Parts: sequence; structure tokens; C-alpha cells
Amino acid sequence: MKKRYGSICLLLLSAAILLSGVVLGRQQQALAEKLIRLHVVADSDSEADQQIKLQVRDAVLAEAEVALRDAEDPKAALAAALPEIAEAANDCLRRLGSADRAAVTLGRELFPTREYETFALPAGVYTSLRVTIGSGEGRNWWCVVFPSLCLSASAEDFAEAAQAAGLTEGEIRLITEEDGGYQLKFQSMELLQRLFHWLEG
Repeated sequence: MKKRYGSICLLLLSAAILLSGVVLGRQQQALAEKLIRLHVVADSDSEADQQIKLQVRDAVLAEAEVALRDAEDPKAALAAALPEIAEAANDCLRRLGSADRAAVTLGRELFPTREYETFALPAGVYTSLRVTIGSGEGRNWWCVVFPSLCLSASAEDFAEAAQAAGLTEGEIRLITEEDGGYQLKFQSMELLQRLFHWLEG
């Protein structure tokens, strides 16, 4: 009897976890459709290359801001501005005396769960403006280029930028601490994605 009861409880718990995973997956997908991530990869992990990465990031953000100003379709605006963004990144590298070149692409990438100062984003596939410096073997720098959340100074700045980009109040609550327990939710989602990947493989 105990075994049967234990099995039923385990099945119910598994069903609840899978159902919450499906709901969170849908929320993440809806969120991912509204965001464009920035992914800057340094040439190496040396201190010099990591500093160069941050300066290239700033040059890319400045050029992306110009491209996104008043853009009705942010993805199309960034796609059209890729040559200018790459030029800004490579001009920065030249000014810094680096022989490396930066490759800039816009595509889809899988991101892990990531925490920032005022918000966190769940793991998932997002549209990504990727900047690869040189061999691209160094540490990454991730943030959100649209809406412009990379350098938001406060929770108020974040909420204002997120609302302007069309995020709902529920989506904003999901990725800020207002939703309480978002870290656990995102970690659960990441574990479920790994489980599904393992089952498929």
C-alpha cells in the first residue's frame, strides 16, 4: 500500500513539475520574442583582452542605440546596421592598438539563466547580436541590447525601458525580484530543458 501511495505521489509531483515547466517555457518564449540579447566574446581571458572586450562592448552599444532609435522593427534595424556596428567595433580595436578583428552577427543563440543587478533572464533561445573578437576564446559578456537594459542604473530605469519595449507587467515581474522566487523558477526551467534534451538524445 505504501509503495502504491508513494508511486502515485511521485507521479503527481512529476506531473506538477512538468506542467509548471510548460507554463514557464511559454513565458520564456514570449519574453524571448521581445528581447534581443548582446553577446560579446573576447579573444582570450588575458586581462588586456578582457578590458578590450568591454571597450568594444561600449562602442557596439553606442552604434546599436543609433540603429534602434525610433525603430519600428528592432531586429530588422539591427540587421540593416550590422556593417556599421562591425565598423564601430573594429574602429575601437584599431584605436586600442589591437590587431584583432571583430565579427558581428545577428542570429539565434541558447543562453543560460543569467542574473543582472536589477533583473534576471531565464535560460532559452534568444535573438542575439553576437560580437566575436579575434579567436573568440575568451570569457563572454552578456546583456540585453533591446530594450536597452545593459547599463540601466536602477530598477526604475529598467522598468521604464522594459515597458517601452512592450514587456507586460507580468513579464517584468517574472524577471525581477517582485515575482519572488524567480531564481528557483528559472533554475527549474533550465533543469527541465536539460532533462528534455537528455531524453531526446
